[in-house]
Amino acid sequence: MAKQRMQQCLSCGAFSLKTTCPSCGERAQAAAPLKWSPEDHRAALRRKMNGVEEASWPAQLATLPNLEDLKSQAASEEE
Repeated sequence: MAKQRMQQCLSCGAFSLKTTCPSCGERAQAAAPLKWSPEDHRAALRRKMNGVEEASWPAQLATLPNLEDLKSQAASEEE
């Protein structure tokens, strides 16, 4: 099994790649991965609770700016 790299501080709960917390200096331990199963019996309930099946849900997701807008913004910042 692969070694877990992500560490979580035992006192403040901050995440880091180091075994000592960068925020408070306390000891950190391996953060447990999320449990997932392909036979997830509660997935439909979770989607319903989060409103994923509603038509308005995709509008709530974050969107990236247009590539042309990014280029024009970078050009204006260089001037």
